[in-house]
Amino acid sequence: MDNNVLQSIYKYVIEKGDMGICVVDTDGKLLIYNKKMRELEGVNEDEFEERRALEIIDFEIEKSDIYKVLSSETPIYNIKKTYWNKKNQEVTYISNIYPLHYEGALVGAVEFARDITQLEYMMYQPLRRYGAPLTFDIITAVSPVMKDVIEKAKIVALSRMPVVLIGESGTGIDMVAEGIHHDLKVQNDMFIALICRRDEKTVLKQFEKYIIEKEKITFFAERIEYLSLEAQEKIVELFNNHPNHQHVLIASVGKDPIDLIQKQELSKKLYRLFSGITIYVPPLRERKEDIMPFIDDYFKRHRDSFGSSIQGLSEEVRETFLKYDWPGNLKELEVLLDEITSLITNEMIVESHMLPVHFKWKIQSSCEETEKEVSTSDLFVIKNQQDIRPLDVYMKEVEEYYISKALDFHQGNISKTAAALGIRRQSLQYRVKNYKLNKKSENID
Repeated sequence: MDNNVLQSIYKYVIEKGDMGICVVDTDGKLLIYNKKMRELEGVNEDEFEERRALEIIDFEIEKSDIYKVLSSETPIYNIKKTYWNKKNQEVTYISNIYPLHYEGALVGAVEFARDITQLEYMMYQPLRRYGAPLTFDIITAVSPVMKDVIEKAKIVALSRMPVVLIGESGTGIDMVAEGIHHDLKVQNDMFIALICRRDEKTVLKQFEKYIIEKEKITFFAERIEYLSLEAQEKIVELFNNHPNHQHVLIASVGKDPIDLIQKQELSKKLYRLFSGITIYVPPLRERKEDIMPFIDDYFKRHRDSFGSSIQGLSEEVRETFLKYDWPGNLKELEVLLDEITSLITNEMIVESHMLPVHFKWKIQSSCEETEKEVSTSDLFVIKNQQDIRPLDVYMKEVEEYYISKALDFHQGNISKTAAALGIRRQSLQYRVKNYKLNKKSENID
């Protein structure tokens, strides 16, 4: 096939793909910046054509991930970024960045970015209220850690102390916050949830409006670290200027607040304002005892609301759910149950064939990673007499494993791996071929 035709095909595939692709050379010159990446960054086509990479992606800032990859020649995986792009749109994506080598020399770096804005938005939505006030009694938590969370939250409600809730998205932090509001001995007039990931001007207007007009409000500032430091300082100023109130202050952050302060993502003054007490809400993977009570409660409400016959999970599905890590926590579980129940008719038990394909893929991927970790960690362990094999066989296995790991660390680059192992290039190539490790050496030069 003619090279011009191939180039046209490559360009079409890169430009029409749903993954953002950015390629730069070692000087920061922009080589590829496809349509999806321009959409994520909010850069229009004219701007992209005229500007160099360092102007678009802050290439020379040492904190830039692509700069780190070029400096270290080591890939970075699964970088999650949430920010406001140049068109003032909130965007979240996960990217992998790889160094690019040609004949053993670094020539640039490539970033592949997967847009998860809608998924992230869904995971940040509060767990369903079911049309009733969300009190502590409604929270289906049986694990000791969550019982401790609720006990601390009740102390906050009794004392009306300001509190910072620490935890990942989807863990039920919003439920704990609303539970505090409904458990107040002297009830407040309103519960105001302020989503700080959204437009901070709107958040500040809401704060100012209710601080001035009302005397007893429960403010819940969700992920307050997403506000700029300037906006955070403005909130402190508003509260200091209107001291005669009985407001209850609740804020949530996704990480350790001390770390956020050190990274200048959280104002020290704001933290002092909210942090009469801090409560850590653990992710679902650390309290799997809460999975089945949540599911049972979900199915009961589904039967009551829709007259369905659904009762529970098959043993196979139950084991699958308990083994899975639930990175999206309770919200991910709720969304999955929504998807499953939307297709049921008269089924009473959720069987494995009823699970969505995308969830099965995630489970399979998770299992493969676990098996890989177990197999490599047990590779050379001698547990009993049956594990003993001839010395030459054992030594070949050790050598194969060692070369495989070395190739992994050098992204399959034969020259660099051979240098690190202290052997000739040709010798390593022979071993790669002999051990059938060709799939490890995708960058043979």
